[in-house]
Amino acid sequence: MPHLFAGFSGIAVGLGIPAIVALVVYRRSKDTRIDFDLQGERGSFEKLLPIYLRFAEFVLGLGAGSIVLLVGSSAFRAGGRLPWVFASPLYLLALSVVYGIIFMLCLILDYDNYRNNPSFTPYTRAKYTRTHALAFGALICFCLGYAWLVFATSR
Repeated sequence: MPHLFAGFSGIAVGLGIPAIVALVVYRRSKDTRIDFDLQGERGSFEKLLPIYLRFAEFVLGLGAGSIVLLVGSSAFRAGGRLPWVFASPLYLLALSVVYGIIFMLCLILDYDNYRNNPSFTPYTRAKYTRTHALAFGALICFCLGYAWLVFATSR
């Protein structure tokens, strides 16, 4: 099968993952205002927020570190370039980092607006869907990127 360019498959898969997650989450969630705090206990989400952010930071660190290590190792190859088969998993790892950063930013901003600005649009079904699509998109892209790297290097 011909490729449009090196890494096209990784980009296509990486863009499709959050879209599929968003579709599943949107269809399974109810169209109501979503409350951050459990059972109306004001500030209860603040205990969970650092856990979500720490996990996202962990995935971001591993993804970014892997990209740097793999791209940096190209300096030791003849010609200074990696084989084209590494492009797709690298794009997946890069998308996992991008999705993770956007997830953290959206989660923090949405919660900040929820806590400090009552007139702001509530945490809606669309925001809930976006947050889940970004979080699981980052995690799935990271895992697939690593699996793809293993496959590409073991052939």
